[in-house]
Amino acid sequence: MDKVNNSPIQLTASAVDQVKKLLQGATEAPYLRIGVKGGGCSGVAYMLGFDAIMEDDDIFDVAGIPVIMKKAHGIYLMGMEIDYQQDTAATGFVFRSP
Repeated sequence: MDKVNNSPIQLTASAVDQVKKLLQGATEAPYLRIGVKGGGCSGVAYMLGFDAIMEDDDIFDVAGIPVIMKKAHGIYLMGMEIDYQQDTAATGFVFRSP
């Protein structure tokens, strides 16, 4: 069994609700992957999706949701809060850094 670590990120109640709804759908991958991509002059972009666990992943339990991320991404995500917002202007997940 994989070791579950203390999570470097937090999910708000609305994000937890939305992820759990999505997990009940037809997702083939049982893990929520949170990560970063890019770098350089424009900084990093945050990513969120469903995926299978890989050898170089850390696994976390966040409010009953199995979350995975690459070990190298932890430094970029430390203290990050992920929210789900739904209003007239936009709907989606929002990353807030500390």
